[in-house]
Amino acid sequence: MATVKGFKGMRFRNGDMNTLVCPPYDIISDEQRKAFIEKNEHNIIRLELPVGENRYKDAGETLKNWLDEGVLAQDEKDTIYVYEMEFTANGERKAVKGFVSLVKLEEFSKGIVLPHEETLSKAKTDRFNLMSETYCNFSQIYSLYMDEDGKAYSLIDGCSQGRPDMEVTDSDGTIHRMWCVSDEGVLSQVTKIFEDKKLYIADGHHRYETGLNFHKHLVAEGKAVEGDLSGYIAMMLVNMENEGLVVFPTHRIVRDLENFDADKLIERSEEYFEIEDATDVKTAEEILTKKYNDGKKAYALYDGKKTVVMTLRDSVDMSQFLEGMSEAYCGLDVSILHSLVLERIFGIDKENMANQKNLTYTKIVAEAVEAVDSKKADCAFILNPTRVSEIRDVALAGEKMPQKSTYFFPKLITGLVMNKFM
Repeated sequence: MATVKGFKGMRFRNGDMNTLVCPPYDIISDEQRKAFIEKNEHNIIRLELPVGENRYKDAGETLKNWLDEGVLAQDEKDTIYVYEMEFTANGERKAVKGFVSLVKLEEFSKGIVLPHEETLSKAKTDRFNLMSETYCNFSQIYSLYMDEDGKAYSLIDGCSQGRPDMEVTDSDGTIHRMWCVSDEGVLSQVTKIFEDKKLYIADGHHRYETGLNFHKHLVAEGKAVEGDLSGYIAMMLVNMENEGLVVFPTHRIVRDLENFDADKLIERSEEYFEIEDATDVKTAEEILTKKYNDGKKAYALYDGKKTVVMTLRDSVDMSQFLEGMSEAYCGLDVSILHSLVLERIFGIDKENMANQKNLTYTKIVAEAVEAVDSKKADCAFILNPTRVSEIRDVALAGEKMPQKSTYFFPKLITGLVMNKFM
């Protein structure tokens, strides 16, 4: 099963870590990028999100310079990095703890590392080009594992009781703590524990597929062989039963449809859904929460004039519309919405969704509402979150959810530790 091991992490050696780290590259605006660099010229954003005509080559040269100058350096011993995030979600203070290590890259078909979501090709091309110049994972893939006997979590928790080696607080108020563990006995135990485990990618599908393709590219070019570090990738591994795990929904914004008519949409939807009027979006969210707790499949539709809650009728058998797909996939909120409404009624096919021609995504309800109110969109669908157990079951069935089905919160911070593999 999964091959997990420590590595000589590359880390910043001087400076205020709060000014050196940044959020994931794909949620940072141009203005935010400039602000990070203004705080510290060595902010990791210069490597993780380079800009300009020769941005990838520039990133490679910057990395070399920082290593030569001692701004960055690799640890001397193989290490795992216990990583805890303390944060507030839905008004509650929570914490989630895992560890960063190397994981051997495996084809999804082997059933060792399992995806749960479709990917977009543009993002993979960008990450491949950056890796070609830097030979580095600047951020970690976020993955989950089953820990029925609690051995894995107990081991890493015991290694992280003292003062952390690194601690930063991000703009959301999330505290990120990291402990560096190089004890050979601990590393050996970690490797042993994961020999019979599967890993479920929570966040970072693009980077995983890119890492796999890049290793194949290096082997084909004669620059690497099987067993080299390029055949591994840095991952944050978290127990799937961790009570701190939080998954936010990703809402759908529909735009640029010809002759959009909300009344006709609702009329056609009544074949599959019970329609319930809601006073406003906030009220609809409260109704959705109750539906979620009752195990119902429901969405809120907002068109700028009215808000309705659509609940899947008990009589609807989704296997008729998603032929050949597993029960787990057929029961997903996003699968039902995409199949019955976006594809069947709106005519938005999977290629259209992947290219985001008529469909965009946001985790923030207010952004979805604003898009409709400003006439930039025809309507928005507000969703409930996907359950972690649903992610596991779809992955185990060898299937992938539609893209942007989940949003794990908080996001891993970039810059605490990095993997330089060549």
